[in-house]
Amino acid sequence: MGIFRGDTLFRLHLVVGGVLSVACVALPESAWSDALYSAIAFGCVATMVVGVRRHRPLAASGWWLTTAGVGLWALADLLWVVYTWVLDTDPFPSPADALYLASYVLLAAGFARFVHARRGEGDREGVIDSLIFTVGFLLMSWVLLMRPGLESADSSTLARALAAAYPLGDVLLLALLVRLLTTAGARAVAFRWLVAANALLLAADCTYQYTTMHSLDDRLSDLPFLLAYVSFAAAAVHPSMRRLTDADAAPEADTRFTRGRLAALTLASLLSPCTLLVQLALGVRLEAWAVALTSVVLFLLVVARMSGLLRHLEQQASRLADMARTDALTGLPNRRTSDAELERMQTRARGEGSPLCVAVLDLDRFKAFNDTFGHQAGDSLLVAAAGAWRGRLDAAHAGVGPGRGAMLGRWGGEEFVLLLLGHDLQEAVDLVDALRTSTPAGQTFSAGVAQWSGLESPVELFGRADAALYAAKEGGRDRVVPAATAPVAGDDATSTSVSRA
Repeated sequence: MGIFRGDTLFRLHLVVGGVLSVACVALPESAWSDALYSAIAFGCVATMVVGVRRHRPLAASGWWLTTAGVGLWALADLLWVVYTWVLDTDPFPSPADALYLASYVLLAAGFARFVHARRGEGDREGVIDSLIFTVGFLLMSWVLLMRPGLESADSSTLARALAAAYPLGDVLLLALLVRLLTTAGARAVAFRWLVAANALLLAADCTYQYTTMHSLDDRLSDLPFLLAYVSFAAAAVHPSMRRLTDADAAPEADTRFTRGRLAALTLASLLSPCTLLVQLALGVRLEAWAVALTSVVLFLLVVARMSGLLRHLEQQASRLADMARTDALTGLPNRRTSDAELERMQTRARGEGSPLCVAVLDLDRFKAFNDTFGHQAGDSLLVAAAGAWRGRLDAAHAGVGPGRGAMLGRWGGEEFVLLLLGHDLQEAVDLVDALRTSTPAGQTFSAGVAQWSGLESPVELFGRADAALYAAKEGGRDRVVPAATAPVAGDDATSTSVSRA
């Protein structure tokens, strides 16, 4: 499997850490087994330090915060070993609790730094998804851990507060874990081990709290805790950990609503009503207020998520519509848009009695330019020519009345089309001729200009402009030729295009 591939140090760590963890759990509970437990924990912390110093990630603060959090957790575990086997006591609260709670804060800060490094701040959808999971988990934590801890009759006020603080720490870690999962960027091996470590720590901590609260065997959580240590160290020592926090390697956030994401969010949203159904079925105490409040919050979050999804779909539809109307290379309107704009201008010209002209522009000897300088240079020439002509047209039409207008579009290849509303034939010829001086890279173009008769179809109008362009090419290029007058009804006019060099 891919998650087990890495360098020698990584593989050695997995083998030694895994074997020692299983051996530690298999040993009877004693000072020796707890000593081995602490040795594994601090060995993993040391391995994390080696990994961070060895690979030197560009954004190392997240790794150092995470390492410090794991180190405090290991130190708190060591204190419990001292309490149990040296001092023969089981204090609660104790200094170990302060270390555990501080560890939550450091781990959360480390994961928050990873989210920041992967450019997750502006991902509104990811934040909402994280909140949905967090609210659902918060309800379960309240029902199973927080409320029983707060209502413990034989505990002090501080002990009850700590009993609620631990589940809140787990909620915080879950929120950051889901937030990390929703960020963009590669799911490298180190990323997967980091996610696995956080998930194992959450599972182990929740299991420990539940078993302790109900006087069950608290050693059920030992193996998940040890594997969490091993997984944190595996993430830090794997060579791919450098790319995890490399902001330049993280692409734009992926907002696709995949089936897996939908299923996970659905399950999280159903936790609240399912909790009420289970309590009703079992006849236990109902958490009416907790279920009601979380249901309202989850409903609002789901509505916000759907609103964001709809907005994203609208933006995609708008971008697709723009792509369908625009030439991808030059940014000018494409042939389809030019056809539609000509029909609109014809309707307006007919209604207002305004003249309407069409010009077809063709760069001279463009194939030879491509053969000499390459296709990339040819593309650059098309882009530069489009920009220069459009700038000249904008300047020429600045401040003109509403009855005049111009639209430059790319017709295909090196051929462009210019629609001029409110310009008669001579004005159109003069304007197109003025554009020739703006052609970049010392290149020229030939053009044909035709004025709409008011009766002919767009195909017939373009046919006359095209014939005039052919005449300009035949006449020596680098010139503008007006088209012949439109034929009267009954003439056998043709409007076919010809190929030009």
